[in-house]
Amino acid sequence: MDPKKINYEHLASTVIKALNKRKMDGYYCPTSEEAVNQALELMNEGSVVTWGGSMTIRDIGLLDKIKKSNYKTLDRSTASTPEEVEQIYYHAFASDYYLMSSNAITLDGKLVNIDGNGNRVACLIYGPKNVIIIAGMNKVVSNEEMAIHRIKTEACPPNSVRLNINTPCAKSGYCQNCLSDDCICCQTVITRMSRKQHRIKVILVGESLGY
Repeated sequence: MDPKKINYEHLASTVIKALNKRKMDGYYCPTSEEAVNQALELMNEGSVVTWGGSMTIRDIGLLDKIKKSNYKTLDRSTASTPEEVEQIYYHAFASDYYLMSSNAITLDGKLVNIDGNGNRVACLIYGPKNVIIIAGMNKVVSNEEMAIHRIKTEACPPNSVRLNINTPCAKSGYCQNCLSDDCICCQTVITRMSRKQHRIKVILVGESLGY
């Protein structure tokens, strides 16, 4: 077996034990396909499902599966006006399942996220009955400091390019702690524990996924 895959399994086991201590459920899936199946197993058909702007959940094919299955979806990409998008943001708080990734996860089980609008981290903190996080093992870091470093160097600059926004990092390739109108680093949220046990479920995938 690939030594890297074995290491991912050992690392995931360490993180999952730490998540459990923080009242979050953890799962490990070696492949994206298994991660999609695991996520679907956690959701009851007929439920209201929505998601944040995650490349991970899109790229692994989870959104396509959900849209073809028996779920009630709140999909902001179908909105025709900014007002409709805003309404979907609000309705997301009453959803049964909120899907997202995490910008980084520490070895001791903390979720670290930096957001622009704040709708994603807001739903992580409060609202939806269940939050399902899918993250590649490339997002596991040693501590909070390394989590912030990872986000500012490996997540925010390419996301700014992807979103075609006018931030210094989109042009330079590195974070300059800007205060620009398009800044996507407006909120930094560290989730060190889930107040409600089992509400947050983290699926770790033995692949490099997302930013």
